[in-house]
Amino acid sequence: MNATIQSLEQLKEQIRSGQLAQATRLQMSCGLTEFPSELFELADTLEILDLSGNALTELPDRLPELHKLRVLFCAFNQFTELPTVLGKCKSLSMVGFRNNPITHVPGQSLPPLLRWLILTGNQIESLPAELGQRPRLQKLMIAGNRLKALPDLSASTNLELIRIAANRFEVFPFELLNLPRLSWISYSGNPFCAQDEQIALQETPVKHIPWSLLSLQQKLGEGASGVIYRAQMQLSKDAQGIDKSIPVAVKLFKGEITSDGLPVSEMAACMKAGVHPNLIEVLGKIDGHPENANGLVMSLVDPSYRNLAGPPSFETCTRDVYAADIQFSPSEVKHIASGMARVAKQLHANGIMHGDLYAHNILLGQYGHALLGDFGAACFKPTDKKQRLVLEKIEVRAFGCLLEELLQRMKCADMTHETDLSLLRDACLDINLERRPTFEDIVQELFRLNLSSMNDFRP
Repeated sequence: MNATIQSLEQLKEQIRSGQLAQATRLQMSCGLTEFPSELFELADTLEILDLSGNALTELPDRLPELHKLRVLFCAFNQFTELPTVLGKCKSLSMVGFRNNPITHVPGQSLPPLLRWLILTGNQIESLPAELGQRPRLQKLMIAGNRLKALPDLSASTNLELIRIAANRFEVFPFELLNLPRLSWISYSGNPFCAQDEQIALQETPVKHIPWSLLSLQQKLGEGASGVIYRAQMQLSKDAQGIDKSIPVAVKLFKGEITSDGLPVSEMAACMKAGVHPNLIEVLGKIDGHPENANGLVMSLVDPSYRNLAGPPSFETCTRDVYAADIQFSPSEVKHIASGMARVAKQLHANGIMHGDLYAHNILLGQYGHALLGDFGAACFKPTDKKQRLVLEKIEVRAFGCLLEELLQRMKCADMTHETDLSLLRDACLDINLERRPTFEDIVQELFRLNLSSMNDFRP
């Protein structure tokens, strides 16, 4: 049972009446300055507690009495320290304290079963050594802080996703590259990559599109970094003086740090990515927005395209959630896989790490034609060839996760092709990074598994 509570009085009344007797998930945002003691009445059922958007500064010593609590969100509060009582919560595995003025993270604050830690948008300058002593850690989101270094994470062999964008790293934390399961990483907006980002922008021809030529229509979607609208873009006037226009998509960036990184880095990567059949084409950058918002004009995707999957859940942590009844034909699997491999090959050739190669960032159209989107975690790779190759092979593992998910949902297929694709999946997921293929290798292998013509790769 899920419950959203609007006031402390409502919480008291619903507990008194027994309406929350079976509550497993509760959300409460109503200006709280103290943790409601009434919540301890739910100790035998409460698993997920969201107290984001209040004015809390501390948590009670009694918190471990919520013995089934496994997820706690306290974003947009007033904590200056990650509460040490969290470390005593034996079932707690997901901790989210985004956008607080936190400066200190005590080692005792990290619960023993910690799997997913979100500390985005705080004022943290260092993390405790105990972070590297949480063997279940899979997801670490610490963008938008003041970090210059990381603790020893060499024992974090289950860590798959890390966000360190918009911090103060002067040198890339190369120790991360030794983590055997790391698949998704973002690091833009740090001093060590500022020059690479600037060079990439200088080398990228950008078409500037005046805001006055755009007429916004309905909202198509919204993500962490911005809002996407359908729009009409004026091209010219015909012989009769009538405006000619085309439908486009306009993304207006929110101008604030997201869980993945900085919108300006996303915009730079989108423009640097180039044109590709499996990318949404960027037509230009918006100039002259009345509120000085950054924005991009993109080709409008046919409405028949749908997200391949939904984002990870609390339970799956780093793996996407697919519709329960979804199945893919062998042809669709090969087309999706080959499309994503080819576009990733181009991105890495252009010095770009997508950082979020996930099914939930892929739009699927007819015949398995796929479009990769959402460059919110994208980063520019360093100039050192060895480092570039290692980063590519980290993203290869993300591709391997995608291929694994597709194969799990593939309809009965030709066993030879299924076996070959399974071998490719295993190669991409190899714990030994050096043994993983490059995207060039993957493209060639997928071409070998298809029919004889490259036309089979086209939508």
